[in-house]
Amino acid sequence: MVDQTAIIVISAFLGLASGIIMHRSDFCVAGMFRDLFLFRHSPLLRSLFLLVAVSMFLFQTAQLTGVLNYNLPSSLYGLPALTNLLGGTLFGIGMVLAGGCVVGTLYKLGSGSLPAACAFSGLLIGSALYGEFHPFWMQLTQATRLGDAATLPQLLQLPPTLVIFILLLMAGGLLYQWQIKGLLVRPNRIKGYLQPWIAALLLAMIGLTSFTLLGMPIGVTTSYAKIGALCENLMFPGHVASLSYFQSHNFSYFLPLSRQTLHAGAGPVWDGLALVQLPLIAGIIVGSGLSAVSMGKFNRCFTVPCRQLLSALVGGIIMGLAARMAPACNIWHLFGGLPLLSLQSILFTLGLFPGAWIGSFIFARYIVQQ
Repeated sequence: MVDQTAIIVISAFLGLASGIIMHRSDFCVAGMFRDLFLFRHSPLLRSLFLLVAVSMFLFQTAQLTGVLNYNLPSSLYGLPALTNLLGGTLFGIGMVLAGGCVVGTLYKLGSGSLPAACAFSGLLIGSALYGEFHPFWMQLTQATRLGDAATLPQLLQLPPTLVIFILLLMAGGLLYQWQIKGLLVRPNRIKGYLQPWIAALLLAMIGLTSFTLLGMPIGVTTSYAKIGALCENLMFPGHVASLSYFQSHNFSYFLPLSRQTLHAGAGPVWDGLALVQLPLIAGIIVGSGLSAVSMGKFNRCFTVPCRQLLSALVGGIIMGLAARMAPACNIWHLFGGLPLLSLQSILFTLGLFPGAWIGSFIFARYIVQQ
């Protein structure tokens, strides 16, 4: 196997770059969906649309040219079920209440946000709690399967290249209209600010690099479960050992650097998944921190209303649970699975909209309302 140091360095670098990019552009997926319902207007959603469209083009081109010569997306995204939709809905609620998604929480934590620290704690708690009912949820997932097609082209029984070509034509026309109307550019005079459309292009390139070198999209939530299980194991080792979720190694992925398939799980052990995701987590936090300090934007204010901190904690717990139930988080699905036309990711994305609407209602009614 390739030297683990190389994998750690690559993952940390991708995290560092992502943290800087997301902080300087405030590329917050939770805010995109929240603003759509709170203000009936969300300009940043256009940048997310651009990211998905560009990623779709890059991934398909890489597969056609042999750069990605292993089986995507079936190697990472399974068959769709109604639990993907429900998980997406719960995730949408959680990310709005938390004030950031699983990666948004990290880059805000790196810039000194106290609510983000509460949300991060909640993510660890929720991820560990999922282990308590994992067998039941797997039974529910099996009972609500929606067929044997894993992707949209398989469902339509059409060649993937044809489906992607049609979708890219439609997306290109819409993006062109936004571009000529100036809707992709956000007015901002902050020194060092990165336009969201540029951030979208850079994040799409990071996603392609992650797939090409590490065999998976950017993702962090299984390692949240690992950290949560590690903390729980310090107090209740016997209980952690009794939970099937923390003992299984049911996640497999192909590592292009070593040309091997690695097996990993959510248990508190060092494995192939921790090798990729933990340096990524650390890199995002450090990158955001460096960006915040260089811009003079590091948050030193700790006088945050208790209800906001409680909302962040509860939202983090809901997100942690939902990310395991979906399975996986918004970054895994939106930045990775959606461009690959995974039906799991499409269902998850559809669930985000009602979830964000419910979360926004709760947030406006009970958190910010005085």
